[in-house]
Amino acid sequence: MKQEQVQPQEMEYGMHQDSEHEKNPHVEEAREHMKAAREAMRGSYESMLPPGFLENRRKARKEFLMAMRSMLDAAIERVDKAVKTD
Repeated sequence: MKQEQVQPQEMEYGMHQDSEHEKNPHVEEAREHMKAAREAMRGSYESMLPPGFLENRRKARKEFLMAMRSMLDAAIERVDKAVKTD
């Protein structure tokens, strides 16, 4: 008797090979509960933070990302110059 092998990704989503597009209702329900729990936790954390903290954090994150962009642009320019000299 041949056993059906289930791929790891399929096991994660509770699907079998022959019903690839069907979703397990228990898994979907668990996802909804996890989403609600995450939102509730986020709300409770935000209520403990001082006013303006989240806005300052967003600005700091943007500045960090802009710095990373500048570093990537400089690296790309160095690569382009190296290619042109070859």
